Amino acid sequence: MSDLILHEYAASGNCYKIRLTAAHVGIPLERREYDIVAGDTRTPAFLERINANGRIPVLQVGDDFLPESAAACLYLADGTPLIPHDRFDRADMLHWMFWEQYSQEPNIATLRFWMTTIGEAGLDDLQRAQLPGKRAAGAAALALMDAHLARTPFFVAGRFTLADIALFAYTHVAADGGFRLESYPAVSDWLARVAGQPRHIAM
Repeated sequence: MSDLILHEYAASGNCYKIRLTAAHVGIPLERREYDIVAGDTRTPAFLERINANGRIPVLQVGDDFLPESAAACLYLADGTPLIPHDRFDRADMLHWMFWEQYSQEPNIATLRFWMTTIGEAGLDDLQRAQLPGKRAAGAAALALMDAHLARTPFFVAGRFTLADIALFAYTHVAADGGFRLESYPAVSDWLARVAGQPRHIAM
């Protein structure tokens, strides 16, 4: 595999997913840090060369650049047990990864960033108006996860896959956004199982 460089903001759960996937499959990554608050990903050099969308993470593979955390995780895990061989299970894994980006991350991750990086006092009127909706949607996402995990130890096929990595990243720090993880016992047990996997690394 070509030399790999992760362009990242280390505190981001989306960036952590890629580091965690790389750790599980034993692939080394060079890491380059950007200060998203200072606008490091909005410079002309970044936009022209690394990601025209002005966002990280971006996985650099040789001279090529792969934005989006799910795409980068799939690239790293290709051909490994993290991606199920069974056709349905593989699609189910993708279902949970897509759901994470659409229903979980926009609420739990956003609240975490607002509370820990900006601070509630620093929110603008639009952000403040979104707080109740994001809290409700984040709680609904955790409740859905809890109901599913009450029936199975992991999200797909009863075993650890990329779906667990994708969902672990922001769930395990959801308390930073004001969510009470103790209210979701199956989620809490699952978090412990994921953290107990061989080759697991902390955020």
